[in-house]
Amino acid sequence: MKVTSYEGANQHQNSLQLKRVAFYGRTLSEYLKMFDINLSLWKDCKILDCPGGASSFVAEANKLGIHVIGCDPLFDNDLESLVQRGKADIKYVIERVSYVPHLFKWEFYPTITALKEYRTLALQRFTEDYTNGIIQKRYIKAELPKLPFKDKSFDLVLSGHFLFLYSDKFDYSFNLDSILELYRVSSKEVRIFPIQGQNAQPYEHIETLLSELENKDITADIIPVSFEFQLGSNQMLRLIR
Repeated sequence: MKVTSYEGANQHQNSLQLKRVAFYGRTLSEYLKMFDINLSLWKDCKILDCPGGASSFVAEANKLGIHVIGCDPLFDNDLESLVQRGKADIKYVIERVSYVPHLFKWEFYPTITALKEYRTLALQRFTEDYTNGIIQKRYIKAELPKLPFKDKSFDLVLSGHFLFLYSDKFDYSFNLDSILELYRVSSKEVRIFPIQGQNAQPYEHIETLLSELENKDITADIIPVSFEFQLGSNQMLRLIR
């Protein structure tokens, strides 16, 4: 794989090193692999994507008749602002990935260009749906660890590339409180992907977290999935009622 060289890049880094939480999204095809979702099993269910970011999962799934709501702290912003933020964060994350290509598995995305194309497609589909989605309440402003939904409002709750990926920015209490909140609003399952941080290592408090969930009588396990971009990031945390 040919990787662009950037001034100041350290090719020997062992971490992705994102300095901010990116407004960065994935497509439905990526969600299905990341979260091991069989949509036919959730056809008549309500699904929450939290935080949704610039993903097109809400837009694509609803076109297929799947009831999905996305929430994010930025979902009160105007469309133009989100487009500009999304484009800037795609550029930012792609550049950071280019610094450390050895930390990634180049199969689903064979090149850095293909990765950028997926991110751009997700942003495009999201922005095409956003204005109507706000009116129809598919996109709701909300921020972990407190969500504006009633208990067991959703059958399936998904949370991707946030809690553990940015664990250098959020402490254990925030992650635990957020997971308990995701569980509160679910009636069947919560799925969180990945369980690794930016250093490609499992969340350092994962055993403590699993023990604490068990003490609260919450069934939680780590499940392999058929998606791996960041090396070693091929598992999700699943909570079941």
